[in-house]
Amino acid sequence: MFPDHSFAPLQLRGRQLLPIVQGGMGVGISAHRLAGSVAREGAVGTIASIDLRHHHADLIEQCRADPRHETLAHANLVALGREIEAARRLAAGNGMIAVNVMKAVNAHADYVRTACEHGADAIVMGAGLPLDLPDLTAGVDIALIPILSDARGVSLILKKWMKKGRLPDAVVIEHPAHAGGHLGVTDLADMSNERFGFERIFEELDGVYATLGITRADVPLIVGGGINSHEAVRHWLQAGANGVQVGTPFAVTEEGDAHPNFKRVLVDAKPEDIVEFVSVTGLPARAVRTPWLDRYLRNESRIRTKIGQVKNACPTGLECLSVCGLRDGIEKFGHFCIDTRLAAALRGEVSNGLFFRGREALPFGNAIRPVRDLLELLLTGSARPAVAHRAAFALN
Repeated sequence: MFPDHSFAPLQLRGRQLLPIVQGGMGVGISAHRLAGSVAREGAVGTIASIDLRHHHADLIEQCRADPRHETLAHANLVALGREIEAARRLAAGNGMIAVNVMKAVNAHADYVRTACEHGADAIVMGAGLPLDLPDLTAGVDIALIPILSDARGVSLILKKWMKKGRLPDAVVIEHPAHAGGHLGVTDLADMSNERFGFERIFEELDGVYATLGITRADVPLIVGGGINSHEAVRHWLQAGANGVQVGTPFAVTEEGDAHPNFKRVLVDAKPEDIVEFVSVTGLPARAVRTPWLDRYLRNESRIRTKIGQVKNACPTGLECLSVCGLRDGIEKFGHFCIDTRLAAALRGEVSNGLFFRGREALPFGNAIRPVRDLLELLLTGSARPAVAHRAAFALN
């Protein structure tokens, strides 16, 4: 059994869970091993749906032999199904297995359908307003959890979904000033706007909930971004959150699905190494300034001038994003292939990869510890002594 802690459980769709949600991290950073390990302890483990074929050598070989878009898209759906089933086996009926789906991805409806077909417990959707998520999951017993950044967005989703006869099972509120990866603003200068403050959002939503005739028991609130310690968990749960979402600290656990080099880049990053920039999605993003990102940022102005309005063929043929700065020639967006760079990071290619990371210090410093140790530290403030052993990894 998981060690005793003082916090109320997170209640989702009739289940009582540890009040910790592991954030979804693509490409392949949070796959079956991480999500299943988190769920096994009684929390919510999350598989990031985008481009999971990189964990399956046979699917990669199929794509090399036949690089048509249809082949790549089908391979990713097969990979997602495999990862969900493997995570469920690992969880052994404990916790919940969620699938994170980006609304900004062309195939988001296919990922949702595949997650439902393979027995995922929840769909978590961000990177856009998931107005159609109730329609995509009609008739399926699955938790629906949108990711938003302010009270206005939450209010809009609640009202739109209620007209469809559905409430979110919870809402993740992600603070763009602290989270890693893509951030929920359209302008870098807007990241620290006071409307993103969790306490302000709680206060504003109290009125929204009362007007709509619902309570937190109906739609719990989960906060994410900058949650890196027991003190932070305790603060936000006592301040009114029903749960917390944690990303980067899970990415660097022993069970994290990425290459050891990926984990070392994240744990060894100093505060000055973590930078914000505009992604090819048009959204600000936060990552470690590694050799590739440093070169890109130094040449960003010249790249915009040279190819900012030039349309390009998708380098991978995957056509992953519904809107892409590189493919569509949108000058104010980033101009690189995000799938290629994130896949390189997954493989541990430090010189060529894009390594998303949150801003805050990590709970165990630069140590890489098991999922159970991380959960224990976050929930109780203490963790068992580290056990020396040889780390193992296989990207297959």
